[in-house]
Amino acid sequence: MDLRPLDDTVSVAPQLDPEDMATLAADGVTTIICNRPDAEVAPSHQAAAMQAAAEAAGMAFTFNPVAMPHLTLDTVEEQADAIAGADGKVVAYCASGTRSAVLWALAVAGKMPADDILVACRSAGYQLDGLRPQIEQLAQG
Repeated sequence: MDLRPLDDTVSVAPQLDPEDMATLAADGVTTIICNRPDAEVAPSHQAAAMQAAAEAAGMAFTFNPVAMPHLTLDTVEEQADAIAGADGKVVAYCASGTRSAVLWALAVAGKMPADDILVACRSAGYQLDGLRPQIEQLAQG
């Protein structure tokens, strides 16, 4: 498991396994967000299996799949709502963590300076400087 923190409560990760859920719950994670469409993974790692494992470990689960470049404002808002509604730490995952980092960056636009958002992403291993115009636009609106 490769957790990459973006802030005090949100981390992103490449694909998780159902067996990771108990460890994540023991580490204080309360919410899992899956940003990976079911078509990309085997049935053992599709949303229903991951949700069952997360809920069995006592965590909330949100399925918010994104297939780039089909990112929408609704998807960003769903990510923001899942993060805001969490009672503790959040882990969002996809294939590499990039989509989850993009969604976090856009979800926190206006709540953090764009520079801080982009530094957090870089520190986690995601070079998202090309998102600056979208982050700044969302921060204004």
